[in-house]
Amino acid sequence: MKKLIAGIALFGTFAIASAQTITFDKTTFDYGTIKPNADGTRFFTVTNSGDKPLILSNVKPSCGCTTPEFSQDPIMPGKSAKIKVGYNTAIPGGFNKMIEVFSNDPVNSRSVIYIKGNVDANAPAPVAEAKVLTPAEQKEAAKAEKKAAKLAKKAAAK
Repeated sequence: MKKLIAGIALFGTFAIASAQTITFDKTTFDYGTIKPNADGTRFFTVTNSGDKPLILSNVKPSCGCTTPEFSQDPIMPGKSAKIKVGYNTAIPGGFNKMIEVFSNDPVNSRSVIYIKGNVDANAPAPVAEAKVLTPAEQKEAAKAEKKAAKLAKKAAAK
């Protein structure tokens, strides 16, 4: 009888271990302080770290100022998908919003992610990200720099 119970317990452990498992790249996204009507779109990465397909059945915001978008296509083992979350940045003041993510993960069928930040008219302007140049663009920029240096040298000689 003990062997039967031990066998069932062992089989149950393997059954639980071989399942879909939801993980997130982060559970809170901090917008920081942003200007009114700034881009309120952010992305959470969901990864299936299990060995069976993971399905997101619903993504539910805590209020109407937050709009999530997600795919119900299965996320295969080891693969990732994005949850797009939009916040209405026309609403001034601080915010801390909860978003519930429902899936077929047997252990975490309901996961919670958060967005937070502050919408302030006095916020600094967003810093533009530096553009990564292709090798051809780098070559062209180097040529332009040399030409400008040559012209500056000529102008200084006059």
